[in-house]
Amino acid sequence: MLKIENLSIEVEQKRIIEDFSLSIPKDEIHVIMGPNGTGKSTILKTIMGHPDYKVTSGSIYYNNERIDTLQANEIATRGVFLVEQNPTEIAGVTNAEMLRAALTDRGIKESVFEFNKRLSLSCDRLGIDKSFLHRNINEFMSGGEKKKNELLQIDVLKPSLILLDELDSGLDIDSLRTLSNGLLEYKRETKASILIITHHTNILEYLTPDKVYILNGGRIMMEGGMELANKIEKTGFKGAFSISER
Repeated sequence: MLKIENLSIEVEQKRIIEDFSLSIPKDEIHVIMGPNGTGKSTILKTIMGHPDYKVTSGSIYYNNERIDTLQANEIATRGVFLVEQNPTEIAGVTNAEMLRAALTDRGIKESVFEFNKRLSLSCDRLGIDKSFLHRNINEFMSGGEKKKNELLQIDVLKPSLILLDELDSGLDIDSLRTLSNGLLEYKRETKASILIITHHTNILEYLTPDKVYILNGGRIMMEGGMELANKIEKTGFKGAFSISER
C-alpha cells in the first residue's frame, strides 16, 4: 500500500531525513519511534504533501502510484489521512460542511438525506454526540475531543492509509482506549493500513504493530516487532542504541 524508497527530505535547506525506506502492506500497522527531533513527524507530513517539506531524492508510492509530486488535496482524495498531534482549528467551517465538500471532491454525490444518514451512522457507531457535526472544525475542543473529531472524519471519508502523529499525546487512558478501539474496528472492517508515530508503547497495547522502526539522525537504526518497542520502553533510546552496538 505504501512504499518509500531512499527518501531524503529538507526543511528550510536543512537535511532532516536521509536515505529512508519502508514498505507497508495492506492491513498492517507499522510504527516509527525515536528521540525528539529525529524527523518522525517530517516523514508523515512529507507523505501528506506538506509544501514546506522538500523531497531532494527518493520517492513515495501509494497503491503503486507515485505521490511525492502531488498536492496535499490530491493525496487526500486518493485515500490518505493524517491525524496531527494537535489538529488545526478552523473557524467558520463546520464538520458537516467540510465532510460534504470532501466527499464531493472524491466524486461521491449524495442527497442531503443520504449524507445526513451517513453522518448519523458514523456518530452512532463511534459513540460521538451528533452535536459535533455542527461545531466548527476542532474549535474550542479539548485534546480528546479533537482526536475524537478526527476519528469521525476517518469513519466518514474511509481512507485506506491512516497516519497517526502521536495520537496518544494529551489523552487520558480512557480516551486513548476508546479511540484506539475505534481505529482497530475500522481497520478490521476496511483492511486499512496504519503508520504510527509515538514515543511510548501505550497506544501499541491496543494497536499491536506488525513492524517497529527506530529512527535516529534521520535514518532507521533498528527494526523489529513489538519486542523492540517493549525494549525501548524499558531501556530508553540511548540504551537501545548502545545495546545494538555491542
